[in-house]
Amino acid sequence: MNTPPLTWSALEAFTDFHLDRENGPTNAQARLRLFGQPESAVRVTLYRDHHAWCPYCQKVWLWLEEKEIPYRIAKVTMFCYGQKEHWYKRKVPSGMLPALELDGRLITESDEILVALEQAFGSLGTAMTDPEVIPLRQLERRLFRAWCLWLCYPARSEGEEQRSRHQFIEEVTRVEAALARTPGSYFLVDFSTADVIFTPYVERMHASLYYYKGYSLRTDNPGFSAWFDALEQRPTYRGTQSDFHTHAHDLPPQMGGCYANSDPQTRHHQHQVDHGPWFGLPDVAYSEPETARAEALHRVLKHRVNLIRVNPTEDSLFDAALRCALTFLITGEPCVPPPGSEVGLRYMRDRISVPRDMSIYAAKHLRQALEKTAALVGDTQPPALPVKHRRDQDPANFVQL
Repeated sequence: MNTPPLTWSALEAFTDFHLDRENGPTNAQARLRLFGQPESAVRVTLYRDHHAWCPYCQKVWLWLEEKEIPYRIAKVTMFCYGQKEHWYKRKVPSGMLPALELDGRLITESDEILVALEQAFGSLGTAMTDPEVIPLRQLERRLFRAWCLWLCYPARSEGEEQRSRHQFIEEVTRVEAALARTPGSYFLVDFSTADVIFTPYVERMHASLYYYKGYSLRTDNPGFSAWFDALEQRPTYRGTQSDFHTHAHDLPPQMGGCYANSDPQTRHHQHQVDHGPWFGLPDVAYSEPETARAEALHRVLKHRVNLIRVNPTEDSLFDAALRCALTFLITGEPCVPPPGSEVGLRYMRDRISVPRDMSIYAAKHLRQALEKTAALVGDTQPPALPVKHRRDQDPANFVQL
């Protein structure tokens, strides 16, 4: 029996999700973070990207959250998904991100920002310039270069593909050895700046190599597996953490291209990341919070007018289809959407951005609801996501975010 779609007002009754953006857990929607202190304590403004895609922004963001430094957030458009704001170009002519104002002083380059923050507020564990941290910073850059070589350059032969893979795994082995030198799961005895430095790109390596190379960094390496598990116990990291789908599709325009190999395992991984099932992917291992579905519903309700407006499906048709998907999300009962609405549902499925829109488990539930509802009326897929840019994600459409 088909369940009729709930009305918008009825759907609103199913969620009381609330997020304290200023003083609660780390979140991508905040414009001000106080950690229980008065606004007069704010000395820092962080300029970061709207979509929480920028790895260098994540590094500074995570450091500030770990240290609980009160700060303001000003969100800026990355080149790959829209026009850079004029006010920001006047402040930072290069347009580069992140930037940070500390007591009125403007600083760019993420490492220089962290050094300045350490000088003002003290280090996060071991400092950036400590003899223990410097070789780890160099190791992270070696791993980064090996990743770029494998991911961002098309292999002209199977032999070349294997050499790039081997070079990356050699660097992984070195990182595994570094992790094994401490008794815990972090790079040093306790969580520190060293872990913050590795976090953004290792997260992106894991997602991109799973999708484009059929390789699971977390599954295949015990040191990285334990490190990820330890990170996910930190609310600060959970608030900045993205998922495989977001990274697999936000990285190509940022990196100048990502190239898949011909391994059948790669094709299997790509199908799962793009079409589900999303539960079971090795992009998260901590237990799902009870609020995941309520969070997903809350975020869609907040932005439903814009979501309907930017969707390629006719407004009234997509309105009904979206209510069907949300009805399934909350009740678990199938709700057949109008014929011809499956493309619109899958268009939205492909553009959920973690953590910009919602946390990782909320996004899994919403993607699943959209896909299962779309499958009730057809198999038609939307056009493939662009790889040269992501102007389909122009934040001008969602200025409230």
